[in-house]
Amino acid sequence: MSTKISQEEINSILWKACDTFRGTVDASEYKNYILVMLFVKYISDVWQEHYQSLKEKYDDNGEDMILRRMQRERFVLPQGCSFQNLYDQRNEANIGEIINIALEHIEETNKQKLSGVFRNIDFNSEANLGQTKDRNTRLKHLLDDFNDSRLDLRPSRVGNLDVIGNAYEYLIARFAAGAGKKAGEFYTPAEVSELIAELVNPQAGERIADPACGSGSLLIKCGNQLLKNGVKDFALYGQEITGATWALAKMNMFLHGMDNARIEWGDTIRSPKLIEDDTTMKFEVVVANPPFSLDKWGHDEAGNDPYKRFHRGLPPQSKGDYAFISHMIETTTKDSGRVGVVVPHGVLFRASSERKIRQQLIEENLLDAVIGLPANLFYGTGIPAAVLLFKRNKASSNVLFIDASRDYQNDKNQNRLRQSDIDKIVATYQARETVDKYAYLASFDEIKDNDFNLNIPRYVDTFEEEQEIDINAMQVEISQLETELADVKQEMAGYLKELGYE
Repeated sequence: MSTKISQEEINSILWKACDTFRGTVDASEYKNYILVMLFVKYISDVWQEHYQSLKEKYDDNGEDMILRRMQRERFVLPQGCSFQNLYDQRNEANIGEIINIALEHIEETNKQKLSGVFRNIDFNSEANLGQTKDRNTRLKHLLDDFNDSRLDLRPSRVGNLDVIGNAYEYLIARFAAGAGKKAGEFYTPAEVSELIAELVNPQAGERIADPACGSGSLLIKCGNQLLKNGVKDFALYGQEITGATWALAKMNMFLHGMDNARIEWGDTIRSPKLIEDDTTMKFEVVVANPPFSLDKWGHDEAGNDPYKRFHRGLPPQSKGDYAFISHMIETTTKDSGRVGVVVPHGVLFRASSERKIRQQLIEENLLDAVIGLPANLFYGTGIPAAVLLFKRNKASSNVLFIDASRDYQNDKNQNRLRQSDIDKIVATYQARETVDKYAYLASFDEIKDNDFNLNIPRYVDTFEEEQEIDINAMQVEISQLETELADVKQEMAGYLKELGYE
C-alpha cells in the first residue's frame, strides 16, 4: 500500500524545484515552466496508475482492451509523451524541442479540454532559458527535481484531487509574492477570493463568470462553494487577456476537476468572447478582481460598443474601473444577477464621468454593499481596496457600508484576512444592520445628500473618543507616588549607611 503524501511535502518539493531558475530567470516567466511540468507530472502519474489497474484486471493478453478503455479516460496521454519519457531523454541535446513536441501532442489529443494551453510556452526558448548549453542544464535539473520519488502524484498516494489543485494554487501564490507588480495580473489572494465567493453565494444551476479571471482562483472558490455542499450543477466561465495566464487558468481548472469550465482568451472590454445569440452571455453571478485604474482600457472604441455596455456613460480614458463594472452589471441576468468586484477606493468618490455612472447605478437601485478591506492585501500594491456588491431586484433601496479595514493578520510581507474576519464580514452583510464603528445601513436619501459619494468614513464612524482624564484623581496619584518615592529614598539611604556609604 502506498504511503500518502501530505500537502506540505508536495509544496516544499515543488518550491525547491524552483531553485533551478531562481536568480537566472524572472519569476513572472519561470512560473510557467514549473507549473506546466507539474501538470505533465500529474497527468502522467494518473495515467500510469489507471493503466496498471487495467493491466491487473485484463492481464497481459488484454493490451488492446486496455488501450481502448484508456481512450475513454478523462484525458488521453499520447504514447511517448509521459513525464517518464521526457525524463529518460533528459540528456539529449535537443531536450527543449523534445518537451515542446510532447506538449503539442498532449494538447492535440485533448483538444476539447486543453486546446491552445501550451501555445505560449516554449521550452526551447533562448530568450527565457538561455543558450543551448545553459538551457539544457536547466531543463535537466528541472526534470531531475520532478523525478523526486516523493513527488509521486498517483491518486492512490495523493488521495484527493484537490491536493494537486492546492499545490498549483500554492505555487501561483508564492510566485505572486515574488513577482511584484506583475503578480496582480494572475493572482487574487485566496482569502479575498473566498470572501467574494461567500458574499455572492452561488446557487445550484447558476452560471458564474469572471471577465478578468487571471489564473482562475476566484472562479474555483465560487465552484468550491457549491461542491462542498454536494452541488455539481453549475457552470464556470472566464476571460483572460494575457495568453500565458489564460493557459494557467485552463490548467488550474483541469487540476481542480472543473474540466468543463469555459475560459476564453482575449480583451474583455474591447472584444468580449462570452457571446450568445449575438449579445453578451448573461450570468447569475459575475465576480472579478480587474486591474486597478487601467490606463488605455479601450475608451476610444467603447463609444461604439455593439453590446451597449456603457450606456450609463464612458469612464475616463486613464481609469478603466467603471468599464469593468459596467461590463459585469450588463452581463448579469435581469431577475437574480449578483456582482462582486474588487476596486480601488477612488471608484467610491472620484468626480466627473465616474460620478455620473456611480449616481445612475445607485438610482437604478443596483448597488447593494460597499466593503472596505485592509491595506496591503494584494500583491504588487499596498493600497487598500474595497469590494462592491451589486444586485438585481433588491428588496429595498438601502446600501450597506462595512469598514473591515482594521481586521486582519499582519504577516511578514503581506496582510491577510483570517477566516474569522471573513465570517464577520459575511455575517454582517447577511444581517444588513448597522453595527457601531463597523457597519452602517444607509438610505438612498442619505447617499443622495452626500452627492453620491460612497467614501466609507462618511457613513461608518470609526472615531474612538479619548478617555477623559480626572485631573484631581491624577494629582492625588502623583502625590501618593512622590510620598512612596521619598520613603524608598530614605530606606535606601539607611541601607547605604549600614554598608559604610554615606
